[in-house]
Amino acid sequence: MWIGVLKVTVGLGMVIFVHELGHFAVAKMCGVKCEKFYLGFDIAGWKFCKFTWGETEYGIGILPLGGYVKMLGQEDNPARLKEEIERAKQEADTDRAKPREDAKAAPSKECEIDLAAAEAALYDPRSYLAQSVPKRMAIISAGVVMNLVFALLTATVAYKIGVKQITCAVGQVIPGGAAWRVNLKVGDRITEIAGREMHRFRDLQVAISLGDDIDQGIPIVVRREGVEQPLKFTVTPDSSGLLPMIGIVNLRTTTLLNEELAVYPGSAAAAASSPFQLGDKIVKIDDTPIENYAQLHGYLAQHPDKQLQVTVERAVKSAAANRASAKDTRQTTIDVPSNPMRRLGLVMEMGEIVAVQADSPTAKAGIRAGDRIVKIDGEPPGDPMTLGDRLRCCAGETITLGIERENNPKPIIDIALTLRRVDWYEVPMAEGNPMAAPALGIAYRVLNRVHSVIPGSPAAAAGLQPDDRIVRAVVLPPDKKTLPADLPVKQKKLKIDFDQEHRNWPLFLYALQNTLPGTQVQLEWIRHDKQETAVLAPVADEEWFNADRGFLFEPVYFLQKAENWEQAVRWGTKETIDSTLMVYRFLQKLGSQVSFKALGGPIAIFAVAKRAADEGTAKLLIFLTLLSANLAVLNFLPIPVLDGGHMLFLCWEGIRGKPADERIQVALTYLGLIFLLALMLWVTGLDIVRLISGF
Repeated sequence: MWIGVLKVTVGLGMVIFVHELGHFAVAKMCGVKCEKFYLGFDIAGWKFCKFTWGETEYGIGILPLGGYVKMLGQEDNPARLKEEIERAKQEADTDRAKPREDAKAAPSKECEIDLAAAEAALYDPRSYLAQSVPKRMAIISAGVVMNLVFALLTATVAYKIGVKQITCAVGQVIPGGAAWRVNLKVGDRITEIAGREMHRFRDLQVAISLGDDIDQGIPIVVRREGVEQPLKFTVTPDSSGLLPMIGIVNLRTTTLLNEELAVYPGSAAAAASSPFQLGDKIVKIDDTPIENYAQLHGYLAQHPDKQLQVTVERAVKSAAANRASAKDTRQTTIDVPSNPMRRLGLVMEMGEIVAVQADSPTAKAGIRAGDRIVKIDGEPPGDPMTLGDRLRCCAGETITLGIERENNPKPIIDIALTLRRVDWYEVPMAEGNPMAAPALGIAYRVLNRVHSVIPGSPAAAAGLQPDDRIVRAVVLPPDKKTLPADLPVKQKKLKIDFDQEHRNWPLFLYALQNTLPGTQVQLEWIRHDKQETAVLAPVADEEWFNADRGFLFEPVYFLQKAENWEQAVRWGTKETIDSTLMVYRFLQKLGSQVSFKALGGPIAIFAVAKRAADEGTAKLLIFLTLLSANLAVLNFLPIPVLDGGHMLFLCWEGIRGKPADERIQVALTYLGLIFLLALMLWVTGLDIVRLISGF
C-alpha cells in the first residue's frame, strides 16, 4: 500500500512540477529573475522545507494544491506599480520632512524598501514586466506546453512497457438501461460506435458519455457469438445520472482474481467443499465444459438453486522454486452450494413498468412502459423481488397478465403471452435501478411501501406492518473482532435513502448480498407520520437463490504493447490528443449533458490515481497522461488568475499597445479568484460527500 501511495504522490507531484518548470525555464531563458519556485503554496509562510540556490528560493508549501514560480515584477498591472512608486515617494518625502527627536534617525526603512521594490519591479531589465509581450506570452504558455510534453512522454513510456486494456465487451446488462432495452447480451463485443472503431472499454464510455446528439440515438455495431453477421443497434443513452450511460459492465474471464481474494467472504463459493485459490480457472461445471464467461454466466443463471460441481484448472507449484507455473496445471473439482438470498422479510409493493425489452414476449404482446401488472393468471403478482425467479422456472408456458393502463376504459386488460427461456440474470447496480423479469422482458419499479411482512422474519420481529413507508437503510458492517485479522476486504457503513426519486429497494437488497457475515441493517420507516427505527439481522431465504455464487473474476484484458519506440511515440501521441480533446468535450457538455456533480476534487484524483497505481506502473502513467492534459486545458481557460487569463490580458496589450485598464483587470481578477475558490469548495465538498455516503 505504501509503495502505491508513494508512486501516486511522486506522479501527482511531477505533473505540478513540470508545469512550474516550464514557466521557470522559459523565464530564465528570457533573462527574468525568478525569486521563488514552490510545489504547494506556502500559506502564511508555512512550508515543509525550503533552500536557496543561486538567486532562487526553492521549497514545498504546506498546501498541496498546485505550485507557483514567483518572478521579479510578476504583476500584470503596471499602472498599479506606478501608483505604488508615487505613493512610496510621497510617504518617503513626508517622513523626511517630519521633525525628529533623534537627529541621527534615518527615514522610514519600510518606505525605502517599498519604493525600491516597486521601482525594481517596473524598471529592472530582469523584471517580468520589462519583457516584451511575446516573451511574456512564451513564459505564461510554457507551463501548458510542458504539461502536454509530459503527457506525451508518460503515454509513450506506458505503451513501451505495455498497457493492460479492458476489452470493449458486455459482461452484465443493467435492468431497464439503454443496452437492456435494445437487448444487448452478455458476451457481446462492441466493435463500432457512431462509425468509430472500438477496442477499449474506456473508449466506449467516452463515446457514450461525451457523444454528440445522443438524444437521437447512437448507432452501435455488435459481434455476437453464434451469429455470423454483425448486429446493428441504435441506443439512446440514459441521461438521468451524472453522465449519460447505456448500462453495461465490462466482460469477465473465467479465471478468478490473482490478487487478494478469489471469492467473496461469506458467499456460497467461500463455503465450498475445498477452498478456491487465486488464479483458478473454471473449465467445467457439472458435465458442461466452460469456455468463456457468457457460458458460465448462462449456466449459473439456469441453476441458481442447485449444488454445482465446479472443475477448476490450477497451476501447480514447483517444489524447487515454490511458485506456480503456467505450464504445469492440474484439475480439481469442488462442490459449491446454492447461494440463498439474504433478506429482512419484507414484501414491497410492485410499481409500474418502466421499460420493455425489444423482441421480448411483452413487446410482442403490446405491453408498454407505464403499464402496471396487477394479476398473473388471475392471482396477485406476489413479491416483485422474486417475480423474475419464479417466472424463469415456467419457460415455454403461456400465462395471462392482468394490466392496468392509464386512461384505458377497461380497469384491467388481460394479455396472454408465452414466457421465453432465460439463460442470463440481471442485477440492479445503481441508484434508481428497477427490477427485471427476464422471462417477460420487462423492468419495473419496486416501491418503498411495504405490501406484507413474512411471518417469523426479522421484519416481523421488529414490528413492521403493511403500508409502512421505508425512508432509509443503513448497512452496518460487522464488528471487526468477529472477522479474521488478515481479511483483505474492508466493509464501510452504507446509507441508502428511499423517496419518490430514489426507489432503491432493488439496489439495497442486492447490495446486502455483497456484505460480510455479521452485517446488520438499521432500517427507518414512517407509519402515520411517525418515524420509527430498528436494527435487523438479515436471514437466508431458502426459497429464493442468488445466481451469483460469489466468484470474483478477472476482467478480459488485452495487452497493448509497442514493438518499438516509434510505435510507442505514435500511440502516445494519439493518447495525448485523445485525452486533451476529452477534457475539452467534458467542459463543453458540463451543465447540460454532464452533471456538475460528476466533477472530482483532490480526494477523487488521489483515489483514482491510487487505483491506477494498483494496476501497475503503465496504468498510472496513462492516468498521469490524462491528468497532465487536464491540467493543461484547465490552466489555459480564459479565466483571470489562470494562465489563460494572463494570456488574454497579454493579447489585449499586444493589440492595443498598452495594458488593459487597471480597474477592469482588478475586477476580472477578483471574479476569477472567487470563481476558482467556489469551484474548489464545490469539488472538495463532492469528494467529502462521496466519502461519507460510501457511493
